[in-house]
Amino acid sequence: MRIALGLEYDGAGFCGWQAQPCGCSVQDALEAALAKVADAPIRVICAGRTDAGVHATAQVVHFDTDVERPANAWVRGTNAHLPATIAVRWAQPMPPDFHARFSAQGRRYRYVLLNRAERPGLMAHRVGWFHLPLDVAAMQKAARYLLGTHDFSAFRSNQCQAKSPVKNLRQLDMAVQGDQLIFDFAADGFLHHMVRNIMGMLIYVGKGAHPPEWVGEVMTTKNRALAAPTFSPDGLYFVGVDYDPAWQLKVMSAQKVGVGETASLLLSESLNTATVRPSQLTPMALVSRLES
Repeated sequence: MRIALGLEYDGAGFCGWQAQPCGCSVQDALEAALAKVADAPIRVICAGRTDAGVHATAQVVHFDTDVERPANAWVRGTNAHLPATIAVRWAQPMPPDFHARFSAQGRRYRYVLLNRAERPGLMAHRVGWFHLPLDVAAMQKAARYLLGTHDFSAFRSNQCQAKSPVKNLRQLDMAVQGDQLIFDFAADGFLHHMVRNIMGMLIYVGKGAHPPEWVGEVMTTKNRALAAPTFSPDGLYFVGVDYDPAWQLKVMSAQKVGVGETASLLLSESLNTATVRPSQLTPMALVSRLES
């Protein structure tokens, strides 16, 4: 029997998703909890592996088991054995050909950036932080160079195991909410550190170190050494996976990513923000949105 689960977790206390010999990962904690419910070893496969410090609001995993349990046992029973910062949200039996990773048609991330002089206190490890004022209009112009299908070699880590650096970045939206900048990313897939490396580039543009077109120039070089440093994992959230509707996953109706619909700041689902898409941006439009 194949079971799919939906998870959320605070990644600050873990060494990433992938299982490690020291048992410090999200996968390690989840498999140990599931094994107690199944009374047998369980091995899970996730839709998207997250780095140390990266959070998730809509991770999807699957596992195979010969043990029959009701769906609520996989949810409540597993949660009873998990650390407080990991929670199973739903469980669903799936056909044997469903695969959390390979059945996915796209993945989505959100980055929440606190842009103020003072570092975060209450929001520590839940938002990224940059202390200098950022030029949002310039960052939006820079984002245009990234949309579409490109070779993102300049934005991948040297540890990336992806077979191809070519990805289709379908969405890169920004929203302004007080002293927070919220970035929504959607693509057919992401390279290791790709979102964090893009964030580093956009922040360099926003602080005035480079013009917007620099982002496009660096991308064409395919040279990681010419790009900005990898930005902090603190504000990064894995917020969704796209599957064919034929799978009828419960999560699909709840994880469509739109600004104000997914977790940000303190994982509030009621965040009310104004979305600015690169294709819609004009300087006057941006000013009016920031002043409204």
